Amino acid sequence: MAAQLKTLFLSALLAPLEILAPLEIRRLFLTGLAKRKIVASGRLFLTGLAMIAMMAGCRTTWQAKLAEELPVMGHRNWVVVADSAYPAQVRAGIETIATGEEQLETVRAVLKAVDDTHHVRPIIYLDRELQSVSEADAPGIGAYRRELEMLLQERVVNSIPHEELIAKLDEAAKTFRVLILKTNLTLPYTSVFLELDCGYWSSEAEKRLRDKMSQAK
Repeated sequence: MAAQLKTLFLSALLAPLEILAPLEIRRLFLTGLAKRKIVASGRLFLTGLAMIAMMAGCRTTWQAKLAEELPVMGHRNWVVVADSAYPAQVRAGIETIATGEEQLETVRAVLKAVDDTHHVRPIIYLDRELQSVSEADAPGIGAYRRELEMLLQERVVNSIPHEELIAKLDEAAKTFRVLILKTNLTLPYTSVFLELDCGYWSSEAEKRLRDKMSQAK
């Protein structure tokens, strides 16, 4: 039984290599040393395939996660597109994914995904510090600010101090899920915070409801 399993294992490893050099592989099989070489080559080949698959998959993992999470998310959940130095927070409700993607492209993709859900809408927060970071201290920050402003120009944007945003996320994560998508951006105070709100019920409608309820008491 063990010999049969070994033969099957060797056959599985050889399958991709036979496509490339079937005659050479048959000759190599004549010696035990050749078998060991073939096994090593097969392992290397399969490892290479696995690495290629992982590299291809990493570009879609965060998008798949976002697509999975958004339908079950609602108001008071958060999605954050963060720069590469954003800290890993320890709250159980916070999940952090390193996307390896460009910041602005990730922001654009996340906003579109949220807009397409229809059941939630984003309340957007930026670090207040972003407006004061100098080009001398962070080369490229000016271009980033301009591009981000263009991307968000038709949306309401709230700016509050970074530490307050971190505290808001930490507090929210006690009860609600928070998804953080880290990008490859290396500029400070550039994270974009999206607090999800109900997409079919406005704050104005909520206020009218509360006023009506108060009057009815």
